[in-house]
Amino acid sequence: MTGGAGYIGSHAVKELRKQGFEVVVFDNLSTGRREFVRDAELMVGDLEDRDDVLNLFRTREIAAVLHFASLIQVGESYVHPRKYYTQNLSSSLNLLEAMLEADVKRFIFSSSAAVYGIPRRIPITEDHPLDPFNPYGQTKFFVERILQDYDRAYGLKFISLRYFNAAGADPEGQMGECHDPETHLIPNTMLTVLGKRERLEIYGTDFPTPDGTAVRDYIHVTDLAAAHVLALRRLMTTPQSEFINLGANKGYSVREVVAKAEEITGHKIPVRERPRRKGDVPVLLASKDKAERLLGWNLRHSDLTAILETAWRWHREFSR
Repeated sequence: MTGGAGYIGSHAVKELRKQGFEVVVFDNLSTGRREFVRDAELMVGDLEDRDDVLNLFRTREIAAVLHFASLIQVGESYVHPRKYYTQNLSSSLNLLEAMLEADVKRFIFSSSAAVYGIPRRIPITEDHPLDPFNPYGQTKFFVERILQDYDRAYGLKFISLRYFNAAGADPEGQMGECHDPETHLIPNTMLTVLGKRERLEIYGTDFPTPDGTAVRDYIHVTDLAAAHVLALRRLMTTPQSEFINLGANKGYSVREVVAKAEEITGHKIPVRERPRRKGDVPVLLASKDKAERLLGWNLRHSDLTAILETAWRWHREFSR
């Protein structure tokens, strides 16, 4: 597993270990945390270094790869597109090259709703046209196209999981969300409550939504992790490539999230209203029908209360 020391990857590591899988985490720890890996094997290395990647496959028996490692900041991708095209694409190509050399033909890819671009219909289904409008989304789109070519030419089977908004923290408090810089709404809400931020910035209050703020589909990170295990099991028994959305098909506005966070934390959250950011859309919701049908996926933690309660518990403990 690449990027297994990061936010989503570490939760997937925990779920895989809980279900009896042996896991080797390959991570350069540039943004991941060593302690998040817990009882899995950690191999420190860089996907940009072909020798590091080849050494992983030459020294370990790998049956399948889950690829979480990538740069993820949409705003940064506009400012530094070269960084994103170089790192996200070249690292994936190095990984795929090593897999082919080792004859490993199962691949789970962390993709994104960003591949769809501006929604033409809601909820978004997997056959929605792909039209990413930021460099981050483009990198996910290009890797998906590469995977389709590698399936056709080399028989590499994959499941590309298109995330919507991952949120929350491990219910047992062992891992949580801590990016640097932090750009996501829910962790920034918690950081504001804890006094780490002066105010919570709300980008856009004039969207065509009931309260003027953007509506997003939030999925608890533990439910996201469970989907990866289900996808892996499917790929091991049914070698067929698929694109699958991971979302709840239920949206909450920014103001709804803030109000619920105030209720859960017991604190008033000061906000600063800012103009819309480039590329922000009013509503983003996923159809989860395919994930339920093909993977047997059930959401257990993805109501807003559970997401915020687990995030608050983890941030409160982590910030001590």
